[in-house]
Amino acid sequence: MKQILQDLRTGETNIVDVPAPRAGRTSLLIETSRTLVSAGTERMLVDFGKAGFFEKALKQPDKVRQVAEKVKTDGLLPTVKAVLNKLDQQLPMGYCNVGLVSEVGSSVPGIRIGDRVVSNGRHAEVVSMPMNLCSKVPETVTDDEAAFTVVGAIALQGIRLIQPTLGEAVVVTGLGLIGQLTVQLLRAHGCRVLGIDMDRQKLEMARRFGAEVVDLSSGEDPVSSAHLFSRGRGVDAVIVTASTTSSLPIHQAALMSRKRGRIVLVGVTGLELSRADFFEKELTFQVSCSYGPGRYDPEYEDKGHDYPVGFVRWTEQRNFEAVLDMMADKRLDVLPLISHRFGIDDAKAAYDVVGGSAPSLGILLDYPGGSQRQLQNRTVRLPAASQRTPSGPATSFIGSGNYATAVLIPAFKAAGAHLRCVASSAGVSGVHAARKYGFEETTTDTGKLFADSGTESVVITTRHDSHASLVLQALRAGKNVFVEKPLCLTLEELAEIETTYVGLSELPSRLPVLMVGFNRRFAPHVQKMHSLLAAVKGPKTFICTVNAGAIPGGHWTQDLEVGGGRIIGEACHFIDLVRFLAGVPIESHAIAKMASESGDTVTITLRFTDGSLGTIHYFSNGHKSFPKERLEVFAAGKILQLNNFRKLVGFGWPGFSKLNLWVQDKGQKNCVCAFMDSVSGAGAWPIPLSEILETSRVSIEVATALGA
Repeated sequence: MKQILQDLRTGETNIVDVPAPRAGRTSLLIETSRTLVSAGTERMLVDFGKAGFFEKALKQPDKVRQVAEKVKTDGLLPTVKAVLNKLDQQLPMGYCNVGLVSEVGSSVPGIRIGDRVVSNGRHAEVVSMPMNLCSKVPETVTDDEAAFTVVGAIALQGIRLIQPTLGEAVVVTGLGLIGQLTVQLLRAHGCRVLGIDMDRQKLEMARRFGAEVVDLSSGEDPVSSAHLFSRGRGVDAVIVTASTTSSLPIHQAALMSRKRGRIVLVGVTGLELSRADFFEKELTFQVSCSYGPGRYDPEYEDKGHDYPVGFVRWTEQRNFEAVLDMMADKRLDVLPLISHRFGIDDAKAAYDVVGGSAPSLGILLDYPGGSQRQLQNRTVRLPAASQRTPSGPATSFIGSGNYATAVLIPAFKAAGAHLRCVASSAGVSGVHAARKYGFEETTTDTGKLFADSGTESVVITTRHDSHASLVLQALRAGKNVFVEKPLCLTLEELAEIETTYVGLSELPSRLPVLMVGFNRRFAPHVQKMHSLLAAVKGPKTFICTVNAGAIPGGHWTQDLEVGGGRIIGEACHFIDLVRFLAGVPIESHAIAKMASESGDTVTITLRFTDGSLGTIHYFSNGHKSFPKERLEVFAAGKILQLNNFRKLVGFGWPGFSKLNLWVQDKGQKNCVCAFMDSVSGAGAWPIPLSEILETSRVSIEVATALGA
């Protein structure tokens, strides 16, 4: 299928052949008929892409600070690679979609195949959308009109925040697409509206919709005009829908407001606020969040858990419905807002308009449709695939997120893997990875990889809740498996994986290799520590300090069902690291949790069968400028200290004092090479299965004891 992607590095807009996505349990598959280009939002993205590296940095000062901190802790080269990898991404464009439902998830109520729906889907021939981000289109609303639903909901949410009452005087600053919709919806609320802009065509349109206007291009003063408009009282509310780096619109909004007036920012402006502006009048200021309650809440959007209507009357989905009702009743007229129309094949011309100086408002993209088979094609073969000469073990990836594309895929390619196929859920990241690294195919059909006789090994880099299922499918298909940590999330899953692998021993063929990406044991510094400690008799003491940093509670890794929490998801690395250096099994473990913190500020104590002790301080309450990982080993009157996988210092070791690297090396490349050697028969298992199972079991037990 065709989809519009933007190159973040260059700003170039491309129409790309992408595998069709899948419909999940709580989502719909929609064949698109129309999408709307949001000139304001999408122009900002285009401008950002076209900006030079220095200009990009100026537009994201917070990101610059993060980069500076990463340079201090990880070094320059890893930081540069991380930034370039981020800028190398292909960004899916669009968020206003109309189409017909072609597939319905098993837990989606009230929607049938063939229903016409709106969603915040991308500019693509087929989209997969969560059910709470979709609404049925009334029969009397055309596709052209329905395409404006999502931007209409943005306007409506801003209006709901100012809580207008009949007869109030409201100013709308910025009469672009959302501003024009805001004017109409305010008029429908019974408000008097004053529109402010510099574009005379937009001012005339707002006047036709019932607003009085202020023409900034002719030198009219918006504050004095608003004073007259409000009959000298000051306006009741101001909605700012403009897009500018200046803070002037907010300053003017404060000056024109009455005492205890309300100001809501829907657009994008500078936010250098004057305390005096707000203090004397006791003004309220609020930034509107997109389409309404539910936005960016994974429970609502991804899992389909709606808010009770008695407590949250207007969610983003119910705002969609309200806008559609207004269109059906002809109280919201969006057809005059259509300024341009292009077919999907001419999308580049549409974005030339978006990024150009010619006036525009609503730019519609038409999708002529195609055969069901063509649109639902979930595998795309790369054009140059037939020209490549396969070499090395054929390897396919499930998952193509940041870590996969920045670290694992390059490592496998460098290790000589024949990159066969890469699977992703939405298709976009898979296409990017396939093109960049030379995969033969990309797909959204994960099952294809297990059935593919040409795939010898499967690399799993998906979200944690899918790991166990995918590992089991791969093992049962006879594939070698490299799964990025963790192996699984529960003891039941762990037992099933162990049982399944033991059952494979009855097969006459060679047993597949099972590997978890515990890369730190393969780091050069750790290998040196291991060789030094091998000569030490008697117990040792390990102190591992991890400055993990805080992650918001809403992040998927903190979701116990999806990510399993940070102990299973990340602290397992350090349990494996200490287990490797100890060289003997873990006999018991104990935990201590900071009372005021969640389960990601903890101390884990491991006792080993030879009397060794390992203490892992996994803390989320530190500062980013401090190195993330430090390991200290006390053994037989000697000490080893490893700082952030860059500097290893020895105290009291004959013939060894230090090992420094210019570049941080956490062992990812060596880890992959060890797996590849094992798969090709040139090496033993990189990590014994017993240690993989032991580390996984201890990580799960620790997380369970913490209640996290």
